[in-house]
Amino acid sequence: MALTKNERRTRIKNRIRKVVSGTATRPRLSVFRSNKEIYAQIVDDVNGKTIAAASSRDKDIAAAKANKTEAAALVGKALAEKALKAGVETISFDRGGYLYHGRVKSLADGAREAGLKF
Repeated sequence: MALTKNERRTRIKNRIRKVVSGTATRPRLSVFRSNKEIYAQIVDDVNGKTIAAASSRDKDIAAAKANKTEAAALVGKALAEKALKAGVETISFDRGGYLYHGRVKSLADGAREAGLKF
């Protein structure tokens, strides 16, 4: 029985989440990628709190009129700036079951450039 793309991603995501979890000192950067947009948030799993969030639907990023990969890099930079304001410097990266290339890699690189350490 063949798995659908989403079922396969869910299995990979669950396997990753067994290992990667966010704490107050080292929160988790979670990525969700739809066909059109990309969303990211920094989560403290122990307290169940979202520390910072950014997406390609934010006004300043949507106004940039960049392609999807460039928009992902802008989302990473915006998220890193919000996280640094909130006092977060190191994070653990949760790619959410997506392959680490293209938009996901671009988002991670943008966050690193803006000062987050993973």
